[in-house]
Amino acid sequence: MLGDDHTSATHATVTGGLRRSLGVTDAVVIGLGAMIGAGIFAALAPAAAAAGSGLLIGLAVAAVVAYCNATSSARLAARYPASGGTYVYGRERLGEFFGYLAGWAFVVGKTASCAAMALTVGLYVWPQYAHAVAVAALVALTAVNYAGVQKSAWLTRGIVAVVLAVLAAVVTAALGSGATDTARLQFGSDITVAGVLQAGGLLFFAFAGYARIATLGEEVRAPQRTIPRAIPTALAITLIVYAAVAIAALLVLGPQQLAQAAAPLTEVVRAAGAGWLEPVVRLGAAVAALGSLLALILGVSRTTLAMARDRHLPHGLAAVHPRFAVPHRAEIAVGVIVAVVAATADVRAAIGFSSFGVLVYYAIANASAATLTRAENRPPRLIPTLGLIGCLVLAFTLPLASVLAGASVLATGAFVYGLRRILTDAPARSDDTAH
Repeated sequence: MLGDDHTSATHATVTGGLRRSLGVTDAVVIGLGAMIGAGIFAALAPAAAAAGSGLLIGLAVAAVVAYCNATSSARLAARYPASGGTYVYGRERLGEFFGYLAGWAFVVGKTASCAAMALTVGLYVWPQYAHAVAVAALVALTAVNYAGVQKSAWLTRGIVAVVLAVLAAVVTAALGSGATDTARLQFGSDITVAGVLQAGGLLFFAFAGYARIATLGEEVRAPQRTIPRAIPTALAITLIVYAAVAIAALLVLGPQQLAQAAAPLTEVVRAAGAGWLEPVVRLGAAVAALGSLLALILGVSRTTLAMARDRHLPHGLAAVHPRFAVPHRAEIAVGVIVAVVAATADVRAAIGFSSFGVLVYYAIANASAATLTRAENRPPRLIPTLGLIGCLVLAFTLPLASVLAGASVLATGAFVYGLRRILTDAPARSDDTAH
């Protein structure tokens, strides 16, 4: 048992306008919905292209960094159970600028990820009208989030169940076929350190959804107990699932064929002689993208709420709905912006800077955790240190275009922060001069 998941409204508590209604199971499911998303249906191919037969090593690297990040995030979230995640941790432990930088990287980067996930739904469901389907999906999920986080948790349960069933079918079909070859799991001369690290960076983002548990800190019951249990549980389940899928794909396709696959898991079932599963896999990819999108909207809107409270974003976005106890204006704003982007552009190519931003976000989380004292239940020193170094190494081994785009986004955020401070301090200096 994961713990008490009785989440009726009669037992919910309210804090700061948001209702604490999520138990351990709900928090784990939301984390799984964010992690076991569309990434596993697409990330294996570019990771295999980078790492070759070292794909599983890249997965292990990503898992180690994710574990460090998850541990640091869990300890921080238990101490600061407020909406905003690393935006709050960086502000409280490192200073306002680092908190702002983490929030900026998360909101801007994950907004692009939202649009990409919405487009993924459209491309799988109705490719000829992908943009229209993407907008419809955004409208529907924004409405679900608006009705309350508990509605989102229940929908995510269904999505996670469908995706896990599809992935289990893929692994079973692959391992039960005569197309497997254990020689494809052997390490070859195509392995390079740079390639493994780049694969780790690409695969890391399939694990990054546990941040959604932390950003919902004000909506989790008994957060000091629930969050530290939910984050590692969700991460462990995800790692087991990803390892099984990666091994199955390598056994059937091998690293070279996997690297060239446009839809890797579709290719796996086809090569395994289970072509009848292809429509099921496509449906699973669409549902997985919906799950990721739902969790992303939750996370981005809560970080937007936290930044709006501190007036780094328009203060009106800090409003909480009196009935549904959700940051309704932030959710609507995020939904509208993402819908505009998804309706007018193909943002899949822009996910690189989102990836860079997420690693910077977690680097700040690890740096924040390193400042915790023993009395504050700090993790072993090695964990945030390894997480910080791992995040920075993976960030700067991403493709050059991704690094440049991500660095430009962060520089823009830093400029906006500095300009705002100058404009805010100017009246105060004028008053001091007058007196």
